[in-house]
Amino acid sequence: MRVEEIITDRIVKLLETGTPPWHQPWSSRGVLPKNAISQQDYHGINVVMLACAGYKSPYWLTFKQAKDARGSVKKGEHGSIVVFAKRSSREVETDSGEIEERTFTVLRYYTVFNVEQTEGCQLNLPDLTVLTEIDKIDRCEAVYANMPSRPELRSDSPSRRFQAYYSQTLDYVNLPARHCFDKPEEFYSTLYHELTHSTGHASRLNRETLTQAVKFGDTNYSKEELVAEMGAAFLAGLTGIDLVTIPNSAAYLQSWIRRLKGEPRLVISAAAQAQRAVDYILNRN
Repeated sequence: MRVEEIITDRIVKLLETGTPPWHQPWSSRGVLPKNAISQQDYHGINVVMLACAGYKSPYWLTFKQAKDARGSVKKGEHGSIVVFAKRSSREVETDSGEIEERTFTVLRYYTVFNVEQTEGCQLNLPDLTVLTEIDKIDRCEAVYANMPSRPELRSDSPSRRFQAYYSQTLDYVNLPARHCFDKPEEFYSTLYHELTHSTGHASRLNRETLTQAVKFGDTNYSKEELVAEMGAAFLAGLTGIDLVTIPNSAAYLQSWIRRLKGEPRLVISAAAQAQRAVDYILNRN
């Protein structure tokens, strides 16, 4: 089985439980999955796969890293996979009979274990504290305030003031007034979803799933919605809030199951685009 099929199969199984993995609570500490040795963040689809694995600790390491840390993986534990892209090249014959070298990308993976699955490891990990509600709000407010070239935020569009949407034509985000939301998490989750859409604008990342989306339900539209959902999930995890946006209706879940089964690379590609969007919003080089 190819790596994209392994990932998609896992995502589909999670969808079939009734909750999309990007909607599951990930972190109350505002820390997404990291390697326990290098302290480097995981990115893209790896954030989704590791964060929804159900462990409290955000730290992961390979079997060898656990051994090098004078510890071991507990007997009977099963690891999680981390995906990476590897560039390769080969000679191919063109239609004209000429031989030329072409470069392509191949997906590979390796296995990691959460530190909770290990024992005896001598690790120097920073202390993690649960964020207070004030801490979370401060982080949430900073996301929009610090976004470079951010779109205008409106909540008074006369005809659509109770709707949340991003206007690509006029480059603004419209949100209902804050008092229309039952709790702060709903407001910020919706804001993150629309901000992720806005990064696709031609003046920012020029993402074709936004700029070339034609109508509701077409391929680009569906992928762009997945990008926005994952981008919102990444930002929610980093600010320590739960993602609460689109209701997990049976029709919603079934539509994603059908879509992902028909296009195994969709979720990996969308997660990569979501990561780029989040990096832009957070002004990461």
